[in-house]
Amino acid sequence: MIARVSTAGALTLAVTGAGLVTPGAAPEAHAAPHAAKALDVAASKRGAPYQYGASGPYRFDCSGLTLYSFKSAGRSLPRSAQAQYGTSRHIRAKDRLRGDLVFFHRGRSVYHVGIYAGGNKIWHSPRTGAVVRLERIWSQAVWYGRVG
Repeated sequence: MIARVSTAGALTLAVTGAGLVTPGAAPEAHAAPHAAKALDVAASKRGAPYQYGASGPYRFDCSGLTLYSFKSAGRSLPRSAQAQYGTSRHIRAKDRLRGDLVFFHRGRSVYHVGIYAGGNKIWHSPRTGAVVRLERIWSQAVWYGRVG
């Protein structure tokens, strides 16, 4: 099987351990094309520094990265993580797909967002002094949302 994969797509495949789909296999379900593109964009920003309030193209905070990634994929999102949660279609953990948003919360307040990369990992811009990176989901206090 021959497949063309973008550099960011290849990076996402390599880092997440995902493979190419073989007929008859049962891989992790595929995201919609815009979500897959947003995931590729987020992965291409690996190493970009965190800056509070920044939404790219060279520096990001958490919701700035998701906003930039989905805008590059042709979808609009509001600026804050809480507002992004409010406008996304809420889904259960068992229904999550690569490219879905992952919202970290305390009680009813969302404080962080990333893009699900598969394998229980997200692309995100975590905090001051850090860079955009792929990281394992570290909390069970998460909600998932899908961008339409």
